[in-house]
Amino acid sequence: MMKKSTKFSPEVRERAVRMVFESRGDHGSQWAAIESIAPKIGCSAQTLCNWVRQYERNTGQRDGTTTAEADRIKQLERENRELKKANEILRLASAFFAQAELDRRFKS
Repeated sequence: MMKKSTKFSPEVRERAVRMVFESRGDHGSQWAAIESIAPKIGCSAQTLCNWVRQYERNTGQRDGTTTAEADRIKQLERENRELKKANEILRLASAFFAQAELDRRFKS
């Protein structure tokens, strides 16, 4: 059975996280607040918990990689892959032309 994937807008995510922080005092724990709010948003408690944890990382309340850092890492990894491909193409082209130069010298 395939998992249903629902994409939530950034505004919905922000509102849900804000609701968790605002209702913390009404519940015994943060997890209780998350379990209370998640059904109202239409997501699982674990999904909302992930959003809260990422918000805490982004605001410096929790150690870990921020969203901006993760995006930058992805960009650098993509750039690194492209550069490796370009280097491989240049290496092969260099070998090809070196061999062609050798063949030309032997034919002369």
